[in-house]
Amino acid sequence: MPRVELRDIATEAEKAAVMGLRRGPGQDRYLGSMTSHFEDAAAEPRAKPRMWSVHHREQLVGFVMISDGIKELDDDLVGPYYLWRLLIDERFQGRGYGAATIDAVVDYLRGRPDASVLWTSCAAGDGSPQPFYLRYGFVRTGDVKWDEDLLRLDLGAGREDVSCPSIPATSDRPTPRNGSSTS
Repeated sequence: MPRVELRDIATEAEKAAVMGLRRGPGQDRYLGSMTSHFEDAAAEPRAKPRMWSVHHREQLVGFVMISDGIKELDDDLVGPYYLWRLLIDERFQGRGYGAATIDAVVDYLRGRPDASVLWTSCAAGDGSPQPFYLRYGFVRTGDVKWDEDLLRLDLGAGREDVSCPSIPATSDRPTPRNGSSTS
């Protein structure tokens, strides 16, 4: 599996590069545009959005956004840690970068306070990312939020402890190298 690096999006040039990422065919049913990701983050600061560009070596391959330590939950927020957006550019899909990105996010979260679960949500259907998340180790909670199935990943167990037949278990986890900001 490839190793990825999570990088803070700190400059306009880095933001412009990320804005050039593209969804694969049919994924627009489940994932908004790059512009919408930044708009959603700006519109909901209570969700503590944390955005990274995802790189394999020096190649930009994707984008990920989490809710990073929500202090006060309500009916509109799930957390404290929530995988809000994950996009691997269509040119790089199917090569393990999505799983490597979640590995890097999980490694980051293991150093965060009260990080025992990573939440996410998605609708089921043709082209949905749900099978990917379930193979990775997320489980359906049985709850529905925003017309999407709520999924959870127990951060206490490493991926090597989860049966994921199509994603090889690994003890060689990627290490996120973030910018100086850790909040």
